[in-house]
Amino acid sequence: MKVLVLGGAGYIGSHICKALAARGDTPIVFDNFSAGHRDSVRWGPLVEGDIGNAADLDTAFLEHAPDAVMHFAASIEVGIGEREPLAFWRNNVAGALSVLDRMAKHGCEVFVFSSTCAVYGQPEHLPITEAETRKPHNVYGRTKLAVEQALEDISRSGKLRYATLRYFNAAGASPDAEIGERHDPETHLIPNVLKAAAGLSDELQLFGDDYPTPDGSCVRDFIHVDDLAQGHLSAVDRLLAGEDSFCCNLGTGHGTSVQQVISAVERVTGLPVPRTVHPRREGDAAELYADTSLSRELLGFSPSRSDIDTIVEDAWRFHKKDWGV
Repeated sequence: MKVLVLGGAGYIGSHICKALAARGDTPIVFDNFSAGHRDSVRWGPLVEGDIGNAADLDTAFLEHAPDAVMHFAASIEVGIGEREPLAFWRNNVAGALSVLDRMAKHGCEVFVFSSTCAVYGQPEHLPITEAETRKPHNVYGRTKLAVEQALEDISRSGKLRYATLRYFNAAGASPDAEIGERHDPETHLIPNVLKAAAGLSDELQLFGDDYPTPDGSCVRDFIHVDDLAQGHLSAVDRLLAGEDSFCCNLGTGHGTSVQQVISAVERVTGLPVPRTVHPRREGDAAELYADTSLSRELLGFSPSRSDIDTIVEDAWRFHKKDWGV
C-alpha cells in the first residue's frame, strides 16, 4: 500500500511513516518544512510542497499514485491561531479543501483526517463520546470542525470515504529514541516539564492549582504517539477494505493530572521540577478525557504504551539525545 502522508516530516506524521514502513507499506512524505524536520524523512520518498498548491499535489499523485491520503499538515498552535486566524483558516481549511480537490481529480477516494478533541470545546459530559456537541472555543478547533463538516458533505457524493480521528493529548516518542516531539515554540506539557527538570528552561509555569480535581490541577487524556500511529493504520485498513466513513476518538479513556505528569517526570528522571503556580488560563477545562468505546469497536484500538510513566520514559530517552543532556 502507498500512502501520501501530508505533514509527514512532523511529530505525528513521522511516527505514522515509521509505522507504515515497519509493516511493509510505502509512506510518501509531503511537507513544506514550515514545521517539519528533514531528518525525520527516513522511510519513503519525499515530495516537497504545500497543500495549498495544486501543482505540488499533482506532482505527488502523478509520481506515486497513492492508495490513500493521511492529513497531518495543519497549523496546531492555539495561541498563534488566536493571533493570526486568517493564516489558520487558509492552511487548515482552504488547504484541506485543496487536497480533497486534487484527490477527486486523481481518483483517490480514501482520506484519514487528523482531527482533535478541541472540536468539543467545553464538554457537558465526561468521558467525552463522539455524540458530544461540537462547540469549539478557539480558532484551531473551529478550523478542524469546518473540515469535519466538509468531509461529511463531500462524502455524500459517493466518491470519498474518510476517517475522522479526534485524538486527545499526543505525547511520547518512538521507543528507540529515533524520532520525537520537536515543536517551535513548544507548547506541549511533557516536553516543557522535561526541559524544566533538565535545567534547560526557567521554572515550569503551572496554570491553576484550584480546579475541582483530586489534586487541583487540570486533567487530560495523554495518548502515546505510537498508539496513535497504530490507530491510524487500523483506520486506513478499514477504509481500504471497503467500510463506510466514520469518526471516532483516539485516547486512553482516563485522565492524568498535570501534577501527576510532574510526579512522573521526577520519578523517571530522578530530577526535581522547579515550578511556579499562576492563575488559571481562560478557557481551560478542568477535565478532558475520551470515551474510547467506539474506537475499540471499529478499530480494535487498545493503547499499549500510554501509561504515563512509559510516555515520559520514551520522551525523556528521545529528548536526552536531542538536547545532548
